[in-house]
Amino acid sequence: MFIDYAEIYVKAGDGGRGIVSFRREKFVPKGGPDGGDGGKGGDVIIEASKDENTLRPFRFKRHFRAENGQPGGSNNKTGKSGEDLIIKVPIGSIIKDEDGNIIADLTKDGQRIVVAKGGKGGKGNAAFATPTNRAPRVAQPGKKGEEKKIIIELKLLADVGLVGFPNAGKSSLIRAISDAKPEVANYPFTTLNPHLGYVSFNNKDFVVADIPGIIEGAHEGKGLGLRFLKHIERTRILLFVIDITDNPREKFDKLLIELDSFSKELPKRKRAIALNKIDLLEELNEDEFIKLFEGETVFFISALRKQGLNRLLGWISENL
Repeated sequence: MFIDYAEIYVKAGDGGRGIVSFRREKFVPKGGPDGGDGGKGGDVIIEASKDENTLRPFRFKRHFRAENGQPGGSNNKTGKSGEDLIIKVPIGSIIKDEDGNIIADLTKDGQRIVVAKGGKGGKGNAAFATPTNRAPRVAQPGKKGEEKKIIIELKLLADVGLVGFPNAGKSSLIRAISDAKPEVANYPFTTLNPHLGYVSFNNKDFVVADIPGIIEGAHEGKGLGLRFLKHIERTRILLFVIDITDNPREKFDKLLIELDSFSKELPKRKRAIALNKIDLLEELNEDEFIKLFEGETVFFISALRKQGLNRLLGWISENL
């Protein structure tokens, strides 16, 4: 199951306590203070990893706690610091605080952010020795580690986003050009989760995202569109996949309205139109459709029969 939203609770480690200790030394009152400081508590760190592709693990585990620092020791020994806790998330994860403020946008493999800082260790009695108080019997407790709620949202990172109404053939197209194997069937909403496909063409590799079908009113929460429209925001090229047999110009205009209603920036992005299912036409008059989509970059394809794909992939590789 593809999960793109999670709420977790993190607790950094508490600092270790300082201790009261005296060494045994002749002519030194009480042997002299030698209580060491406590160790620092571990931080909670979120790290982007190319090995992760969903937030599904956070459905089953939502509470995360870093290790506490250890108490100080005698002979001025500082306690061991607590181990940092590293939480791995997919590349493209946006980290927010509980009020929805963005803390970090993790777009690169290995990128990290500390979301909860460990507490400092307490001072041992050796730190409190003065000329007038050479045998202090006081030490500090460690500071508490930070504790907070964190929101993680995932926006897929892809070079090309496939946009279209249900049954336009997006799943068939991504199967035909990449290693992705989404379900293909003749009913609406075959694709219930985004799929990423890796394409190699003309010595260039790029990632294509199959975004679940949009319907009219998607920007208002109808259908599946609202949930997945956000994944289109990161794509560099939009490829509109449209059934050539079903009022293609009308469908294209409606898709533009939905994208514009969701984000004014999306319709300005570099785009092309793939008129799919040409195998269902008895005769294809390309000039007629090119005139219908005047000003747009149009390709005629059959994802099912893998017709016209090389020309389409060539344009994509040249424009990335």
